[in-house]
Amino acid sequence: MSGVAPMGRRQPGAREGAVLLLGSSLTIVGSVMVAPVLPKMMAEFAPTHPHAELWVPLAITGPALAIALFAPVAGWLADRVGRKPMLVVATLLYAILGALPAQLEALMGVVAVRLAFGVAEAMVMTGCSTLIADYWRGEQRLRYVNGQVITIGLVGAIFFALGGMLGETSWRTPFYLYLLPLLLVPFMLRVLWEPSLARQQAPDQAPGEGRVDVAALVAGCVLIGLGMVLCFVVTIQTPAILVGLGVTSSTLIGLCAGWALLASLLGALLWPWARRALGLHGCNGLLLLLLAAGLWILAEAPDYKGVLLAVTLHGIGAGMLVPNAMAPVMSALTPRTRGRGMGLFTGCLYIGQFVSPLVVGLAADIGGDLTHAILLLAALAALYALGWGGVALRGRAGLAATRHDRSPS
Repeated sequence: MSGVAPMGRRQPGAREGAVLLLGSSLTIVGSVMVAPVLPKMMAEFAPTHPHAELWVPLAITGPALAIALFAPVAGWLADRVGRKPMLVVATLLYAILGALPAQLEALMGVVAVRLAFGVAEAMVMTGCSTLIADYWRGEQRLRYVNGQVITIGLVGAIFFALGGMLGETSWRTPFYLYLLPLLLVPFMLRVLWEPSLARQQAPDQAPGEGRVDVAALVAGCVLIGLGMVLCFVVTIQTPAILVGLGVTSSTLIGLCAGWALLASLLGALLWPWARRALGLHGCNGLLLLLLAAGLWILAEAPDYKGVLLAVTLHGIGAGMLVPNAMAPVMSALTPRTRGRGMGLFTGCLYIGQFVSPLVVGLAADIGGDLTHAILLLAALAALYALGWGGVALRGRAGLAATRHDRSPS
C-alpha cells in the first residue's frame, strides 16, 4: 500500500490515528485547562506563602520546562523500552499526577507534582509523534502530522472553556478533569501495537540509505525552537499591548486570544496547500514572513482592530509551523533513532516556549521598550524567512537544471 510503512501483516488505519491524535492533544490540555484558575490559586496561597507570586505561576508553566528538559530522555526510552509501553505508562502517570494537586494543601507540593506531570507529558507527546512516524509515511504521515495541530487546537479550546467554568467555584475542581485520559488507556492497549523496527525501512529513504540526515534534523530543531520563541511573543505579550492601547476588558482580551487560536487552526488547514505550492523550504519562508508581519503590525497597531489583524496573520503562520518543521525531521530519522530524534524535536519546541519571555526581555533591554523589542524580533524573523526563501529558490534552480540536463537535445 502506497504511503504506509512496511509493518508486516498489520496496517495502521483510522482507529490508530484517532487514538494517537487524542493522545497528542493531552499536551495542550496540560496547560490551558488550569490557566484560568491562576488568580484563584494566587488568592489562596498569597496570604500564607511569602513568594507565592513566583511559585504559583510556576505551577502553571512548570510542566513546559519539564517537557523541554525531559523530552530527549523520553525519546531514548521510546527507542529503548518501546513506544507503546512508554505511552501507556505515561498516560496513566499523566492522569494520576494531573489530578493530584486537587488533594494537596502545600504550594510547594503542587509545584513539585506539576513538574513531575510535565515529565509524563513529555513521554506522551514523544510517544505519539514517534508512533505516527512509525505507522505512516508520505502523504498519509503528513496528514496525521497536520491532524495533530488541528486536534490540539480544537481540544485546547474546549478544555480552556471547561477549566474556566469549573474553576468558578474552586481552583481545585479543574484538576479532576485530568482523570479523563484514563478512558484512553484501554484503547491504547487494544488498538496500538509496537512496530517491528527491524522490518522497517527508513521512510522516504532508498534502500541502503539507513542513516540519519543530521542537517535536516538540526534545521528542523532550530526552526521549531526559534519559531516557538516568535509564536509565544503574541501569546504572552498581546494582553500588555492591549492594555497599553486602553483595552482593559477581560472579555475583549479573551476574544483576541480565541481569535488567535482560530487563526492558527486556519493556518494548519492551509498548510497542505502551501506545502504543495511552495515546497517545504518555501513554506518555511512563507510562515516566517507571516510571523514577522504579525509581530510588526502588533507593535505598530493603533487600536484593537489592528491587533486583531496582527494576531490573524501571526496565527496563520503559527499554524503552519509545527507540521512544516516536524515532517522533514521525521523523514530524516531511521526507525531505530526516531524516538530520540522526536524527543529532541519536542524538547526544542518547549524550550522555545519557555525562553520566549526571556528573549523578549533581552530584546527590550536592547531596544528600550516592549514595542521596539517586538519590532526587533519581527526583523529577525524576516531575515530568517529570506534565508529559507533563498534555500527554496536554489532548490528549484537545481531541479530545473537537472531536468534540463536530462531533456533530449
